Amino acid sequence: MGSGSAWRSAARQLPLRLTVGTFFLNSGLAKRDADEAAAEQLHQFAATTYPFLGKLDAQRFVRLLSTGEIAVAAALLLPVVPAAVAGAALTAFSAGTLGLYLRTPGMRREGSLRPTDQGIPLAKDVWMLGIGLSLIAECGNKHR
Repeated sequence: MGSGSAWRSAARQLPLRLTVGTFFLNSGLAKRDADEAAAEQLHQFAATTYPFLGKLDAQRFVRLLSTGEIAVAAALLLPVVPAAVAGAALTAFSAGTLGLYLRTPGMRREGSLRPTDQGIPLAKDVWMLGIGLSLIAECGNKHR
């Protein structure tokens, strides 16, 4: 594959990687300084759906969440990170948040995948899942 093709591929990925990467970076940095009340709220919400998270202290959970979001941002924003790696990180993270959406009561309308008003902030993560899968799929197409 020629360098022109690699450049076009990187150019196609740039808007996806920049927009989602900056979103993740902002979210991760905002959580870094979460106060006790915010940490407790986030922790309780996540632990309700994923009980194993209940073993963590709320502040530690939020620090780990913040670090995870910053790591996903770095994978997306740093051009030296292959698209497949950045896509896998984004896919894994968004799959976890979509699990919250699917498993938490009150996030979806009864008998539907459509979000309630409370579910919209998590339902939007389906876009991030699609972007992550697209980054992975594009890399798979290069090897054909």
